[in-house]
Amino acid sequence: MIPLTNENTSESEMSGFMSTEDFAYPLPEDRIAKFSLVQRDQSKLLVYRKGAIEHQTFSQLPQLLPVGSFLVFNNTKVIPARLQFFRSSGARIEVFILQQHVDPLLDWNVNQSVWQCMVGNKKKWKEGESILIKASENGTDYQLTASWFDKGKDLVLFSWTLPGKMFLEVISVIGMMPIPPYLNRESEKSDNENYQTVYAKINGAVAAPTAGLHFTDSVFDGLSKAGVGSAELTLHVGLGTFKPMKSGSITEHEMHGENVVISIEILRQIHLNIHNLIAVGTTSLRALESLFWVGFGLMETG
Repeated sequence: MIPLTNENTSESEMSGFMSTEDFAYPLPEDRIAKFSLVQRDQSKLLVYRKGAIEHQTFSQLPQLLPVGSFLVFNNTKVIPARLQFFRSSGARIEVFILQQHVDPLLDWNVNQSVWQCMVGNKKKWKEGESILIKASENGTDYQLTASWFDKGKDLVLFSWTLPGKMFLEVISVIGMMPIPPYLNRESEKSDNENYQTVYAKINGAVAAPTAGLHFTDSVFDGLSKAGVGSAELTLHVGLGTFKPMKSGSITEHEMHGENVVISIEILRQIHLNIHNLIAVGTTSLRALESLFWVGFGLMETG
């Protein structure tokens, strides 16, 4: 149990409640699944019930959930956010796009887009220097050019040559999926589909809500027959999900912001099922937790 705190609780006292060591556990390389199963719902499912641990398969989930359960899913869709550029010298510049930056000075009649990025080999990429990637798909040539928009703020200006194509359409051909670093492998074309939930809809995440990767149409059919309700919200998973905790105390870890979209209708459903909610994964959970604090803030400000 973590004690409740009040305004007089010092930061040093709070840091003693929970440390990173509380979450340390061995994870041997041979226990990491580097690729998903062909039949996703045949993955293992750990069931903790009345102090005992059972090993089931995920396809059995509809029979295991309590009657009247209401699941909350995160329908974000991962974008191929890793872009590998090369300078004329041959030096590789890897650009990891994070969040779109809207600037009123841009000419929106041309194919341009500015994004906040994390850039590998940043020191070697000079201001005023353009770098590019070329690729082809189904007989169509794609070319994406990148230059610094504001190097101090890690803002990169992208431009492309195909009229009528949106930025996300271009990087769907040129970019690579940002699979988790603990997989210790390069991304493959199959990851474009396998590293998505079957209910992914809204582009914007740089990592998948992995707890949802095991759901299949068959599982959803079983949930429906079992009378399990559900709703979808959108939380675009940010780079913070990959950021390691360098401090021993959770209070000293800086969290990245993430975009969350929750409709009025979903709010009504959550309210009606408030005592039966089950968040599918940590991304849905932190969206619901944030929703509470947003509501609390609105009540405080009137």
